[in-house]
Amino acid sequence: MPAPVAQPARPATYALLLALLLVLGLRLWRLPEAGPTDYDSVGNWQTVLALAGGNWQVLFHHAAPGFTLLFVPVTWLTTNYLAFQGLHAVLGVVSLGVFGRFVSRAGRLGPAATAAVVLLAGTSLLLTFSGRDFVENALSLGAASGLLASYYKRLHTRQPAALLRAAAWLALGLCFSFKLLFTVPILAVLEWWAADGLLWRRGTWWRALVILAAPYEGLGAVGVAAGLPWYRWPLAYYLSLMPEGVNLAGNQSTVHLEPLFYLRYLFDFEPMLLLGLGAGLWLWRGRRHWQRGQPLALGPYLLVWAVCLLLGLSLLAKAPRALLFAYGPLAALLVLALRRLPAGAAATATLLALAVNGYLLQREFYSRLPTHYPQVVAWLRAHHGQRLATTAGINVKAFIDKDQAVTLLNTEHQLAALRRQGVQYVLLDSYWRAANIAQFDSLRRQRPLAAWPEPQLTAPLLFLEHAEYTGLSYDQTMALQRAAARDTVQLRLYRL
Repeated sequence: MPAPVAQPARPATYALLLALLLVLGLRLWRLPEAGPTDYDSVGNWQTVLALAGGNWQVLFHHAAPGFTLLFVPVTWLTTNYLAFQGLHAVLGVVSLGVFGRFVSRAGRLGPAATAAVVLLAGTSLLLTFSGRDFVENALSLGAASGLLASYYKRLHTRQPAALLRAAAWLALGLCFSFKLLFTVPILAVLEWWAADGLLWRRGTWWRALVILAAPYEGLGAVGVAAGLPWYRWPLAYYLSLMPEGVNLAGNQSTVHLEPLFYLRYLFDFEPMLLLGLGAGLWLWRGRRHWQRGQPLALGPYLLVWAVCLLLGLSLLAKAPRALLFAYGPLAALLVLALRRLPAGAAATATLLALAVNGYLLQREFYSRLPTHYPQVVAWLRAHHGQRLATTAGINVKAFIDKDQAVTLLNTEHQLAALRRQGVQYVLLDSYWRAANIAQFDSLRRQRPLAAWPEPQLTAPLLFLEHAEYTGLSYDQTMALQRAAARDTVQLRLYRL
């Protein structure tokens, strides 16, 4: 029998790869000048290093064991934070490619439309911001994209294999981030809408359950072998959703009803995605698009995901990253809408949308580079500073020398004890403003030994990302940001 002839790649595939390369260049551009973007990025890096050093007690840090375990082999080559940050950026682009491939094939998009979906999503402010940090977003986005693709195929083929494949993507995503739990209610709605009983046919439900339970059994067994209780991973979920006690910002609840939070964020910082939402609601408003028991077309399917995420997450503590799984669908909705225009008008509108995204990226992100944490470390090195305390933020740890120690300082009451322990300097890091931890009045009144600007610590997105922690409304959060932006320097170093 002759060997099968390889099929040539579709032109859309080449357009997809080219668009991904452009997004990757954007993610890596000036990356060494950026440094860590937030507290969790450095915390995850330290967790990976701890696991590599044999400390398995941190396995379920942030309920993301798969994420940290995946990066442990990197420590065999280097422990430099920038290497982890760069690799995470690459994985984020790969995840975007999973979504782009799905939309291109499901929508039978041509090269231009395929590239437009990837570029509009890839140049959004939040995906660029989260694509240059070191948290679980990149990998969870890839798993969510695989889940969307598999479940769409399940709706159209009505085959148990597609449903089980979707369950596998969900199980994989839960290894990286508990945020995949937010997709379960949406899947339940879609399963009800399908009205074909596929989940209950031929024992499909129990096979799906086995797939979903597998990561908890496997990684749970690893945790038990490391001396952790069997419930440590589910407990991390519980503590994330139901924190114990009031945090340093004075917030405890994870439920904050503010229906317009995400719409206001999209209006101010992601207007092209908001336009995609509006276009989707307008184009697929008729009943003929919504017949229960009939497979949803691509546009309505993506609209369901976007709207359900917006509505459901509006009940919880707010942070733009919560909309992570909606960014691709919103960008795709805009492109699907633009396809209805004449080719010239669609191309012009797409270029204008990309120009708006580029302007926002420059204004909100790239104009705030470079970071000045390396100058802090250089000053300490020149003055033989070996022990440092830092307020609220730990970004400086990504640049510190191995023989230097950094202690996190959350209140001024710790200063006396740290002085007795031999800590020499304290860095008043204005990360405390974004976290709303106003515990450092006496330090702020003193004259610093040295000071540096750090405009990234005044970025609106950083403050909005911490609205979940602070419990503040959109207006209150932006008021905090404006107050922080009036400060001329954000890093002040004192002798302790």
